[in-house]
Amino acid sequence: MADWQPPASFARLDHDRAARRGYPEAVYCAGKSAEQVRAIAAELRRRHRAVTLFTRAGPEHARAVLAELPDARHEPEARLLAWPPAPPEPTGGRVLVLAAGTSDLPVAREAELTARYLGRESDLVVDVGVAGLHRVLGLLDVLRSAHVVVVAAGMDGALPSVVAGLVAVPVVAVPTSVGYGAAFGGLAPLLGMLTACTPGVAVVNIDNGYGAGHLAAQIAAAR
Repeated sequence: MADWQPPASFARLDHDRAARRGYPEAVYCAGKSAEQVRAIAAELRRRHRAVTLFTRAGPEHARAVLAELPDARHEPEARLLAWPPAPPEPTGGRVLVLAAGTSDLPVAREAELTARYLGRESDLVVDVGVAGLHRVLGLLDVLRSAHVVVVAAGMDGALPSVVAGLVAVPVVAVPTSVGYGAAFGGLAPLLGMLTACTPGVAVVNIDNGYGAGHLAAQIAAAR
């Protein structure tokens, strides 16, 4: 107990989460100040035990993290930083992430990087929405080579149901806040995915690429 330090007033980091449940804690940056994120990064540098992801990181959060962890990998499109920068050697099965459209790419990229930094081989395919169904059908060999498929889609959110009807593995659906007014910021695709006709579709929250990548990594671990 001689080296014990009282926790910061705004955060108590779960340094033992990786040992307890197999996956480390992530730092959700949205809603935190840059100063708070910098203090968390400094604490992680002092007590590093496992790879750490900083999610939903804006430019000011990224600068704060890089001030303490200059070698961290910054992926602005996904609003994500990873430290240490190199992902672990992949084990388990392969995660395939699909983005229905280019507008869904930030969420899809967050999912793909999350799965990769949690120790899975992961790949990303973009712009295969149902408006051009031939694009999905042209990927059958790729789809069927994966052990779990993550699908990020906005608008009507139809793509996960289509994909689940073509593969024999679990599909993790991510509704995105992409679409015109009646999509209600992702609510329409969320409800569409929750009421998918095809079985085997698990749905995470709107824009929750991190949650989708995490779930996919856990599913693929069994492979």
